[in-house]
Amino acid sequence: MKSDEDPNDIGHFLRAVGAVRRLEHDRAEVHPPPPSARAGKRREDEREVLNDLLSDPVNATDLQPGDELRFMRPGVSHRAFRNLKRGQYRVQEELDLHGLFAGEARRTVAEFLNDARSAGHLCVRVVHGKGLRSRQQGPVLKGLLDHWLRQRDDVLAFCSAPPADGGTGAVYVLLRRAS
Repeated sequence: MKSDEDPNDIGHFLRAVGAVRRLEHDRAEVHPPPPSARAGKRREDEREVLNDLLSDPVNATDLQPGDELRFMRPGVSHRAFRNLKRGQYRVQEELDLHGLFAGEARRTVAEFLNDARSAGHLCVRVVHGKGLRSRQQGPVLKGLLDHWLRQRDDVLAFCSAPPADGGTGAVYVLLRRAS
């Protein structure tokens, strides 16, 4: 800038701004932000799947406190099931359902098994209790757990634990390896 130029001069301003064009309107063009890269409903859908995954049986209280739970999918070797029943697999995680209502227990079991499998655990223990405080109903959670575990494809086998690990108030669960 020359010393004799006035910075408040309109000519100086127009040279500094350069070429301009007239606007047709005085409203700003606002574009909505692009959607996030994650699916918005994915988490909600996953929660719904967890809730619906384990349906409740019509009559889950046919079991008595001393009844053993046992289940083995086709293809699981009898030797593997025998080892599970004897407690020869290392229990890598445990869940205690004492004090939970059926709906809470269902969600907790589903999340627990998903987390255990994601962590690469193959053998877990679920303590459901013997139902001694359930009065005439019998062991409610025991029957529900038996039903829920049979519905899951990632459960290869389960059986009541030996007396030292909870006996008929707990089950060992053998999980399919995460792929």
